[in-house]
Amino acid sequence: MKTNNSRKQTKTNKQTNSNSSANGGNTDHASELQSRSEQLSENTEQSGERESEKAPQETGSVNAPVKPYVNFAERDFNRKLSVEKVLEKLQRWMPEQFKLAEIVGKWIWITFPEPPIERIRAELSQLGFHWNNTRKCWQHPCGETLPRGQQEPREKYGTWFANAHAAHRTQQAEQADAVSA
Repeated sequence: MKTNNSRKQTKTNKQTNSNSSANGGNTDHASELQSRSEQLSENTEQSGERESEKAPQETGSVNAPVKPYVNFAERDFNRKLSVEKVLEKLQRWMPEQFKLAEIVGKWIWITFPEPPIERIRAELSQLGFHWNNTRKCWQHPCGETLPRGQQEPREKYGTWFANAHAAHRTQQAEQADAVSA
């Protein structure tokens, strides 16, 4: 059956070729009968003006903003860091975000009053944070990845802010020095 269809199609094309040559080659179907390279050369001749119009659009895509780079191997390493190490990195490299950091159990959550810029989001991601769309905050597991529980983590573990945690660590260190002295 396929051969019959191709024969009919070939016969039709031959008939169309003879019709187009009889009409001086000026038919609507002439472009269908040309080879691909002939069609392309004809299209470029006809669309010389169109190409000049397209050129500014193509250069516009070159100036598109570049997304910040995130090294995912380093990110995976950072996700296994302890709470103290993550807080140290936050305090050193992202002090404004450190002020917003909240420790929930063995996780660190950062909730912004308004969405942060893309660079901040990339830096948080690089440190090992991920976005939790349910709680609307950035979270760092600090090496503790457990299945989701039924109870609200803030109720189950209690919370404190990083600034208070830093002050608490300083007090503990001072107490330990006083006991050992």
